[in-house]
Amino acid sequence: MSEKIAYYTAATILALLLMITMIIHVLNYSGFNKKQKGWFFATFASIIFCALAEYAIQCGYYDDAFKVPLAILTVLQFAVAPCFSILLAGALGLKHQKLIAFIAFGACLLIGIICAPFGWIFSFDPTLGYQRGPYFLIYEITYFLSIAYLLVTLFIVNKKFHHRDIATIIMVIVVVAAGIAIMSIYQLHVGYITVGVAGCICYVFYNDLIQQDTKAELIEKQQTINNIQTQLISRLANLIESRDTETGEHVTRTSEYVKTLAEDAYAEGLYTDEINDDYIEKLTLLSPMHDVGKILISDKILRKPGKLTPEEFEEIKKHASNGGEIVKQILSDISSEEYVVFASDIATYHHERWDGNGYPKGLKEEEIPLSARIMAIADVFDALVSERCYKEAIPAEAAFKIIEEESGTHFDPKLVSIFLKYKEKYIRIFNTITDKNL
Repeated sequence: MSEKIAYYTAATILALLLMITMIIHVLNYSGFNKKQKGWFFATFASIIFCALAEYAIQCGYYDDAFKVPLAILTVLQFAVAPCFSILLAGALGLKHQKLIAFIAFGACLLIGIICAPFGWIFSFDPTLGYQRGPYFLIYEITYFLSIAYLLVTLFIVNKKFHHRDIATIIMVIVVVAAGIAIMSIYQLHVGYITVGVAGCICYVFYNDLIQQDTKAELIEKQQTINNIQTQLISRLANLIESRDTETGEHVTRTSEYVKTLAEDAYAEGLYTDEINDDYIEKLTLLSPMHDVGKILISDKILRKPGKLTPEEFEEIKKHASNGGEIVKQILSDISSEEYVVFASDIATYHHERWDGNGYPKGLKEEEIPLSARIMAIADVFDALVSERCYKEAIPAEAAFKIIEEESGTHFDPKLVSIFLKYKEKYIRIFNTITDKNL
């Protein structure tokens, strides 16, 4: 008898600690709403009740004074135990489980009340304590129906999510099968430890499905936002081109220039603390917005065929700072702060000069964001080799010569050395996009 008490004490403590841990986690977990928390709480609380009832029934002192209370407790346990799977089904999101739980509880309670006086399912012996009755099979049937209901529930829930987790369902089956085998072969009652472990696995199973589906939804939404962002940038760039028609495919070419220059700089070991795949992707995507501030410049100035007056030049210089503000206003609600800052830097600072004589803020050397320094070379090169309303195009070699001469004054000398090393790439980009030959 002492070994039996020791076993049930250890098993009950283990089950209680496991369920209390799960209840604490459920109540403090922000990923479930109040209704879901209620279902999980009821599930784990029912296991606690059944484990304590089992301990009292198996380890109590039996005489006439305890016979009726223990019989009542046993009937309640037999009524609650088969409802575990129904409560868990409610926790896992299945509908109408409250009604099913009431029906199952009521039916099992009625069966217990009818059978208890006759000892058909169980009885209490003053010497041997709790004993199974001749029709204990009734309880076993309800228990196995409960397990079957649990497994069906898991498969139904699994189908409701985009993410699939058959492996965890198999583990629940393995755990339940192991518990049944231990009870059958070694006559050790580990029912509520088995049920508790299965419940914990189901909790993890459901939580994982929710998180995986939520992650997939977030990825899908982010992709949608990215598509909107890309379309918005492209259409804004096209809008600017439509007002400054002589620039033609300027934004398309400069986007390819900056991508190529950044890739080559990285390959040559230059600015590797900043340049990586993500940096190059952002630079390529956001560079078309470098002249977005021109949308606020009048056509009279923007399309003037001759040389600008000092006043007109001061006006057109405003497109840099205006562009940075426009980018912030447009992208702030659909992009991360990192993207907004990156795009704003390109638009605002691509006319800064390495020697500090640029605009709008007169930044110099590495005070100028790397993205703007790369953009500056691409922007000027394309302007030199392209025909504009105020100038003729010049040959590629002449353009490369000008950029080389302005290395260390207008442009970052390190970037210029990389740019000049791979001249043929930029000529090829121009020829391909423009369908002309430099």
